Amino acid sequence: MNTVLETLEKMKINYKIVNHPPATTTALADEYIEGHEGVRSKTLFLAGKKDRQFYLLILDDQKRLDLKKISEEFQDRLHFASESKLYEKMGLKPGIVSLFGLLNNKEKDIKVYIDKDLLKEQIITFHPNDNIATIFISVKDMFNFLDKLEYNYQIMEF
Repeated sequence: MNTVLETLEKMKINYKIVNHPPATTTALADEYIEGHEGVRSKTLFLAGKKDRQFYLLILDDQKRLDLKKISEEFQDRLHFASESKLYEKMGLKPGIVSLFGLLNNKEKDIKVYIDKDLLKEQIITFHPNDNIATIFISVKDMFNFLDKLEYNYQIMEF
């Protein structure tokens, strides 16, 4: 978590942090941050056929993802990446997948996709690579973060 906070400060990205007990589900995390402004994000780490390509999808926590439809659009057979691949590529464990895991992806080989509906929002939340806190940043700063890490990303409708 300290690496995330230090990086945000170095990048001059404003954030608000809410510390809370470990949140093992998004529903539990929502209880801990109830009353705070911001869309709750769902960040999914997916792998393509034979784990040749990796994808990070960021969308509103309330939105359901049609994995079959997205697979067709990506022209790849998508599945949730294994726990070992998640740790290898992002240094994360299941349940705490976050935009900030990209800090650990030295190869920069993860394709990032952001749901178009998030562009309507002002503030978005992510775990700081640990489930004992939630970070609130502006959607604009989410894009600044990706730009400063030199990640290409695409906006699409999920």
